[in-house]
Amino acid sequence: MTGGVEERDQSVSLDLLKQKMANFAKERDWDQFHSPRNLLLALVGEVGELSEVFQWKGEVPKGLPDWKEEEKVHLGEELSDVLLYLVRLSDICGIDLGKAALRKVELNAIKYPASKKNFNTSNGTAHNEYDLCVVSNIQSLPGLGTTAVERTKTVVHPFNVQSDAAPKPI
Repeated sequence: MTGGVEERDQSVSLDLLKQKMANFAKERDWDQFHSPRNLLLALVGEVGELSEVFQWKGEVPKGLPDWKEEEKVHLGEELSDVLLYLVRLSDICGIDLGKAALRKVELNAIKYPASKKNFNTSNGTAHNEYDLCVVSNIQSLPGLGTTAVERTKTVVHPFNVQSDAAPKPI
């Protein structure tokens, strides 16, 4: 892309990426091909390529300590492809991705409150007990738009199952 960004000189924002992607497409007369459907299909293809990076590796520890530098570079390229298509898709659809993501984090905090966290030391299985939430268009929540959350019942969601036992259905 033109006007390269030195990562040590400038913070990278979604707005910067959105502008660079818009300029990139315009310079190549690609806007005609950037419909939401086409961008979504390209994004799905890139997610497939990202999946291939991890295929056959089994569980991978945080920080990728056993990976070669070129494997990490390749992973960064594939992650970037996914991010760039996602940013472009959100721009073409008129969605402020940053605001939408923050809103989703807030909704998830309501749906999965931290105060409900449990850990079963007897079998090494972590569970989070949550109130199952039904999202509906009732009233406005402060800072969250027109979505409200109605608590209906408690469920147990398994995380990090260490045993051979199958996860319990939600």
